[in-house]
Formats: sequence, structure tokens, C-alpha cells
Amino acid sequence: MSKKWLISVLGPTASGKTGLAILLAKHFGADIFSADSRQFYQELNIGVARPGADELEAVRHHYIGHISIHDDYSAGDFEKEAQTNLDTYFRQNNVGLLVGGSGLFVKAVLEGLDHFPLVDQQIREKLNKVYEEEGLEPLLNQLAELDADTLEHIDTKNHRRVIRALEVCLQTGMPFSSFKSQRQKSRPFTTVKLAIDWPREELYNRINTRVDEMLKAGLVEEARSVFPFRSLNSLNTVGYSELFDMFEGKCSMAEAIDKIKQHTRNYAKRQLTWLRKDHDIHWINPSIKLNEITSILAAKGVDADLNE
Repeated sequence: MSKKWLISVLGPTASGKTGLAILLAKHFGADIFSADSRQFYQELNIGVARPGADELEAVRHHYIGHISIHDDYSAGDFEKEAQTNLDTYFRQNNVGLLVGGSGLFVKAVLEGLDHFPLVDQQIREKLNKVYEEEGLEPLLNQLAELDADTLEHIDTKNHRRVIRALEVCLQTGMPFSSFKSQRQKSRPFTTVKLAIDWPREELYNRINTRVDEMLKAGLVEEARSVFPFRSLNSLNTVGYSELFDMFEGKCSMAEAIDKIKQHTRNYAKRQLTWLRKDHDIHWINPSIKLNEITSILAAKGVDADLNE
């Protein structure tokens, strides 16, 4: 039985993951499985940098525009669906590509997620009310009392993560951290992780340029088309929320554009922080040639003829 390989192309936003993944997919005759949660939504295109029509035609992609912004879809749902799809795919293929910058969704495919208990909606509503009226500080103080270990590792600026941890503590009477198994689930494939390593200033320039290109391509009009649904969690994302504020008169167009660029750079920084913690990632220079990358992969056992 041939060994199965899932090549993971990772990196921060605007680093060139899509282009590299398509080159590798063509080389290996492989499909691309997206783990970019923003590209899952069929109503979003420009603002999520979805692959273009030519790119989608060149290589078969999975999980691009496959759900609606109105769907309730979690990382856990993605884990189950992706594993079923990959099991089927690897029955006839030996190499696949996983591409994305959404760390939690990449983890869902490669390692699996821990499963947490259901939480009473009233607990969540109370915690959200505290956040809206008093801010993050009282929630962080409460988490420090109930689960200091989680507080030490969580993104304390992300109120959703803080509330998620707290609601599990309050629902179960046990620390949120006690539900994390730290054990990787078995997978029917071997993973090789590649990430594109840009100098920070160059990456930030790429981000700024990409935002300008999105605006020229019609991002404002796309955001206006989904503005009536702005309360949906799926639309609480960079590139849309800033324009929603502009539509509501909370800022000018120039301010919204500056915020999109700044928030995207902040997002890229968080992505890099996540990725740097993974010592299995092989960081590659953006100027590296395809034959150099395939040589790296061949040394690990991933050969071009595996899918023939």
C-alpha cells in the first residue's frame, strides 16, 4: 500500500499560498483542499482573496464557496467533513494539498480538535452582556480565578476566545483547559508542512497593495451587498466590518481603508505567531524555485510520480 501525503502550504495572508499550492498541485496531479475559513462562504469573493476563475479551473479545489454566510459551520464541522472527503480522496490518490491561513481549521484537518461540552445559551448571553457593558477586564479576572492555565495561553485580546473558555468553566465547574487532550488524532496520511517566509516589511507592503487591488476590484460593492446581514458572525471579519462602520457613518472611506490595512497586518502577525510555534514547518524563501521545493519534498519521500 502506497504512503499517502498531504502537503500543507501555510503562511500569513498575502504571502502567496494559492500560487504556490497551484504549482505543486499541477506538479503532483493533486487536488487542493482549502482550510481558509473566510473562503468557505459563497457570498464572499473579493474580500477573502478567493482563487480566481482560471486558478479554480486549473486545479480541482475543495471547500471554496461551499457554504453560505447564513450557515452555522464550525471548525468541528469542518474536521468531520474534511476527513470524510480526504478518506475518499486518498483511496485513489497518494498526494493532496492543504492550503490555508486559518490555524484552527488547519489543526482540525492535521491533528483533530478537542471536543467540549455544550453550553447553555443563557451563560453565553450573560458573558456577552458583561463584555458589552464593562469590557474585557472583568472577564479576564474571572478566567484568572477559574482557569489560570488557559488565561496564560489564550489571546487575551480576543473576547470570543475568552468568553468561550469562561462559558465552559461555568457550565461544567471544571477548567476549560481540562478538556484539552493534547493528543493528536490518527490520520490516514503523512503531512509535510511548508510555509512562505517573507521579511516583515515586504509582507506588509504586499498586504497594503492587496487591499488597494481589492478596492479596485469592487470590495466596497461586495461589502454593501452583504451589509444587511452584518450581525452574522461569518461577516465579523477584516475587510467587511471596517466598511460596515463606514456605511453606518462611524468613519470615513479613508479611515476604513487605513483600518483594513492595519487590521490585516495585525492578523498576519497573529498568523505568524501561531506558525512559529510549530517546529515541523519547513520555511521557504518566496524566491525559491519549484524544482528546489520538489527536491525538498522528494527528500522526504514525496515524489512526482506518486499520483500517476
